[in-house]
Amino acid sequence: MLRQFEEGTTLDRFIAESEHLHPDASGRFSALLHQVSLASRLVSARVNRAGLAGMLGATGDVNVQGEFVQKLDEYANEAFKRALEHAGCVGAIASEEDEGPYRVPERFYSGRYIFCMDPLDGSSNIDVNATIGTIFCVFRRKSEEGSPAQMSDILRPGTDIVAAGYVVYGSGTMMVLSSGRGVHGFTLDPYVGEFFLSHPDIRLDGEGRTYSCNEGYAGTWPDGLRAWVDARKGEGMGWKSRYIGSLVADFHRNLLKGGIFLYPGSKKRPEGKLRLLYEAFPLAYLVEQAGGAASDGQRRILDLTPSELHARTPLYIGEKALVEEIVEVLSTRE
Repeated sequence: MLRQFEEGTTLDRFIAESEHLHPDASGRFSALLHQVSLASRLVSARVNRAGLAGMLGATGDVNVQGEFVQKLDEYANEAFKRALEHAGCVGAIASEEDEGPYRVPERFYSGRYIFCMDPLDGSSNIDVNATIGTIFCVFRRKSEEGSPAQMSDILRPGTDIVAAGYVVYGSGTMMVLSSGRGVHGFTLDPYVGEFFLSHPDIRLDGEGRTYSCNEGYAGTWPDGLRAWVDARKGEGMGWKSRYIGSLVADFHRNLLKGGIFLYPGSKKRPEGKLRLLYEAFPLAYLVEQAGGAASDGQRRILDLTPSELHARTPLYIGEKALVEEIVEVLSTRE
């Protein structure tokens, strides 16, 4: 078991001591986490200076999702790819911003891990200075290390994930990480340039009474779901609605304070909006490590397998009992 780390432990020390639990470790996974930390610090610095560095606004391009690419989207995407490609730890990177997987160039070693990311989630909020973030998960590849990575290394069920995390760039920069032994939060000290453990062993206690969803779309929801949300508004229920409009920010709030995030499909778009591989998968992995649950309304998120790189899914994620309530409501609707 991973020993209890004290608050103030550096991320570097946490990674190094965690590696000691695996006598056969090669150091490649630790190298991957160190490079993620580096890229996160680069993006954090650029986000904090965006208005002064000419990084606000769109590039004029449209990505594969049909969304306008922001300048910071482009910077974050490149920062993570450049940080990871040369370290010998990854074979391919799947990004929301790229149509296909980015395979490590031949001049670098094609490592044993696959990195899937939304490099800058919530980027439509950049120009209004709202919280944004990076979401990621890691698979261990099936194909031979040192050879070009294959799509079969990437299109995997969520149960194959070996680590996941996110970074929120808000009033402070915080990385939340799990490699299968609980969920831990590290806050960046910008003066030192290092992440320090600030939230050890994050757990959902089952007492959350917050729901996060865009009620502007309530008219497109399944009837049972609308009734469930309306019931939470009843006098004396003690529920609160909190919605930022940035998945990583809404999830982060509910992970720390309890509650549930909802992004259902609609009659016109039953597959939902959120991407399975690099949004729903990482957060589902984290929430389960913290004692919560994640579902598409019928199935456990981590049991799904993406049919394509940018496959989408409805998402209900947070306190386990609340997710189970909604699954029951959706299963009995007419």
